Amino acid sequence: MEYTQINGVRVSRIGLGTWAIGGLEWGAVADRESIDTCRAIFEHGINCVDTAFIYGDGHAERIVAKAMAEHGRREDFYIATKGGLRRGGDRVVADGRPTQIQQEIEDSLRRFQVDYIDLYQLHWPDPLVPIAQTANAMREMYETGKIRALGVSNCSAQQMAEFQAVAPLHASQPPINLFEREAQESIVPYCRKHEVAVLAWSALCRSLLTGKIRADQTFPENDIRSADPKFQPPRLAQYVAAVDALDRYAQEHYGKRVLHLALRWLLDQPDVSVALWGARRPEQLAPVEEIFGWKLTAVDMQAIDRIVCETVKDPVGPEYLKPGLRQ
Repeated sequence: MEYTQINGVRVSRIGLGTWAIGGLEWGAVADRESIDTCRAIFEHGINCVDTAFIYGDGHAERIVAKAMAEHGRREDFYIATKGGLRRGGDRVVADGRPTQIQQEIEDSLRRFQVDYIDLYQLHWPDPLVPIAQTANAMREMYETGKIRALGVSNCSAQQMAEFQAVAPLHASQPPINLFEREAQESIVPYCRKHEVAVLAWSALCRSLLTGKIRADQTFPENDIRSADPKFQPPRLAQYVAAVDALDRYAQEHYGKRVLHLALRWLLDQPDVSVALWGARRPEQLAPVEEIFGWKLTAVDMQAIDRIVCETVKDPVGPEYLKPGLRQ
C-alpha cells in the first residue's frame, strides 16, 4: 500500500467507497457481508473508508459503525463522510443550509458512535445557499474538534476558492477515472496550487473498469447504472470495447488486468492523493495487491489515451448524478 497525508494524518491511497453498501442505489446488500468488507480493508493496508449520509439515508454509516465496533479500535479507521444531500420526494436534492449541515454532522457522529470524524465533506454544492455560508458552518464544527479535516465534493475551482475564503479546505473529491477526466482541467490544478488533497471518486467508473460488464448487459431499476448514459446503448458497446482493448494492453505489457491498469493510471496522475474504490464483498478487495510495486510510463499513458479516444466516440460524464433543487 502507498500512503499520503491529509492535514497531517496518514491515509491509504486506496479508500473503500461505501455507496453500494447503503443498499438503495445498487441493489440489496447483506449487512453481514458489508460489515465484513469494512473490516477486511486492513488485510490490504487500507485505512480510509469514504461514506455519506445519502448512502442508504445513514445505513452505510451505521454499517461502518458496526465494523468499527467489531474491530475494536476506532483510531485504525480514517473515516471520511459527507453531508448536504437528502431525499426530497422521489429525488435527491442539495441542502447546504448551515443549520442542516451542522445537524447532519451531529447525526453522523451519533451513527458512528464516535466523538470526531476524520474528514467531513460537503457532498454537493447547493445553488440556493452561498457556499461561504456552508463553509462557515463546517468551520464552526471543525473548531470544536468534532471534525479533524474539512473537504468538498463535486465543487468547482471557484467554489473551492469561496469555501477557502472563510474556512480551511483540506480535501476535494471530484470524479476522476480513465473515462471521466474533466476535473483535471481546473479542479486538480487548483488543489495543487492550494495544497488540497484530491480524493478521486468512481475510480472504476461505476464498475465499467472492472472488465466484468457486457455490451448487452441491462440493469434493474434499483441499480443506479440503469439511469447512467454510459450503461445504455449505443454508448455501452463503445465503453466495453475500450475496456477490452485496455485489458489486452494490461495483459500484454504488465501481466495485469484492466482493473489494475485503471487504478494504477489513477494513482500515477499528478496530484491525485486517494482513489476511492467501491466494494461490497471482502473478495472484491483482493486485486489491491496487484496495484502496487509498478508504475506506468509516459509511453503507457499515451497508449492508454489513444485507446480511449479511438473507441469511445460519444463520451459522457457523471452529470446525470447532479442533485435537484430544493422546493
